[in-house]
Amino acid sequence: MIPAPPDSHGIAVLVLTGFALVLFTRDRIPLETSSLFILILLVFGFQLFPYERDGIVLKPTEFFAGFGNEALVAICALMIVGKALETTGALQPVAALMARGWQARPALAMLATLIVSAILSAFLNNTPIVVMLLPMLVGIAMRTGTPVAGMLMPMGLATLIGGMGTTIGTSTNLLVVGIAADLGQPQLQMFDFSVPVLMVGSVGILFLWAVAPRMLPNRRPPMAEASPRVFDALLYINEDSYANGKTLAKLRERTHGRLRVDRIQRGEGLYVAKLPSVTLQAGDRLLVRDTRERLKEFESLLGATLHNVTDGDASFGEVELPPASGGQQLAEVVVTRGSPLHRRSLRDARLASRYKLLPLALHRARAPTSGFDSEIGDAPLRAGDVILVQGAPSSLREMKESGNMLVLDGTVDLPHTERARRAIAIMLLVVATAALGLLPISVSALCGVGLMLATQSLRWRDALGALSAPVVLIIVTSLALGLAMMRTGGAEYLAQLYVAVASGQPIWLILSGLMLVMALLTNVVSNNAAAVIGTPISISIATQLGVSPEPFVLAVLFGANMSYATPIGYQTNLLVLSAGGYTFSDFVRVGVPLTFIMWVGFTIVLTLRYQL
Repeated sequence: MIPAPPDSHGIAVLVLTGFALVLFTRDRIPLETSSLFILILLVFGFQLFPYERDGIVLKPTEFFAGFGNEALVAICALMIVGKALETTGALQPVAALMARGWQARPALAMLATLIVSAILSAFLNNTPIVVMLLPMLVGIAMRTGTPVAGMLMPMGLATLIGGMGTTIGTSTNLLVVGIAADLGQPQLQMFDFSVPVLMVGSVGILFLWAVAPRMLPNRRPPMAEASPRVFDALLYINEDSYANGKTLAKLRERTHGRLRVDRIQRGEGLYVAKLPSVTLQAGDRLLVRDTRERLKEFESLLGATLHNVTDGDASFGEVELPPASGGQQLAEVVVTRGSPLHRRSLRDARLASRYKLLPLALHRARAPTSGFDSEIGDAPLRAGDVILVQGAPSSLREMKESGNMLVLDGTVDLPHTERARRAIAIMLLVVATAALGLLPISVSALCGVGLMLATQSLRWRDALGALSAPVVLIIVTSLALGLAMMRTGGAEYLAQLYVAVASGQPIWLILSGLMLVMALLTNVVSNNAAAVIGTPISISIATQLGVSPEPFVLAVLFGANMSYATPIGYQTNLLVLSAGGYTFSDFVRVGVPLTFIMWVGFTIVLTLRYQL
């Protein structure tokens, strides 16, 4: 029997939730912008149309409670503590030990890498783990001739599996556990669901080790010497350039027909036809597309200047850049979510003035064949884009040690300081006090932040840089939507609807279906959004069925963590996508079978454990 729909407020909240989920999938709109917009609509809507149910008024100011939510405090504190481990190089010995193992037994070393990365991810944010292992694995692949495609993606997905294992493994876990407790459910402790994850995750790790590498085509990493990655770049014609006064046909002849010119810009907004007979002049800009090696070769053959005009034509003269000769290196910098480059243009990023690095070209990860409607320096950067830069090793090291961006040059050592042991000890103290029940994880993590700062294992600049505005706003907005759904009856209606559709089915099958829905949703929208919205619904479903809500809460937790099948499912997937040269279909090829394995495995384990 189809349940009666909720009142007008409940329907409005459900519509707004659906709109929010669609908005969260729009890559062109920053996630923090979408979240803030939804939060404003929610607060303003309930301010204009007050809501009262059973004599209790839902005040719009209650939607701001997410900013002080215990789970959010714990997530932010753990991000800062994890940042200290990254900046001190505390995990470098682990990477060095694994690298030595590859020389003796590569197959076992690969299995050990997957296991170690999964275990670390159960206690740490997996992003620094992936950043630490990416250059190491690519370097090993280049030295041993091992296909890099079979190494990077399995490692990245292994960290997602390991993150399921504890309440602090991912922000998703913390949110689900915290919301369930707020709704009156027993508080799940740190290792309460570690055994199911260990059982099912072991099968997933074996799949990533033995099967996944054989399913992936051989991809060439962008760090390889002969990288085929194609960049968009500008060749600026100077007064003393060979190209000055020459026809386009002459330039193609000098480059043996390899030069491909997309457009010729002459002055502001003026473009010259690409005719072979057109004569080039000083000040012309040639928009070209090629690999980084060929771009540097064209620069030399034509006597042109290869750069994107990011800081204005005159600004490079104001910044004291190192000379072009004398040990300079090329490097590829990946734009990641939350980095200073994300959603900004190259011109606004000012790499020359900030890092003394010269941006040469830009590769669009999601649209490799598309050109630009405007100058390259004005193109907004998206997650996964790669910038080709040139500079001294010290400048590259400074950028990498800032911890804000992923540098894919493979030549700069991971940071390591004398404070590394101190940072590890503090992290172990945070985990131990929470695991033993001496302190709530929010309290222990916050104390850990204080100890990191007090012992100078972390600088305030790095601590503030570890906080992510998109993460904070998506969590607060999702919590507000979840509260609105619970108080207006929207969650109860969705639960009744789901139970009505699944009427007559065994309870274990209803639980399995809920987990599959969450797994599909988390690959399209933020896993935090999926988890926060799904948790109250799961409790309502269990209430409708008259069973314990705990297995249904865990179904949401496990399903929302299965971000395997798309590169946009989780931020580390984007890092792996860029570093390994993968395509969208590669993630589908491996992620769908892995999702099926984990889904079936958790269905069996939860059914047997809770006797459903």
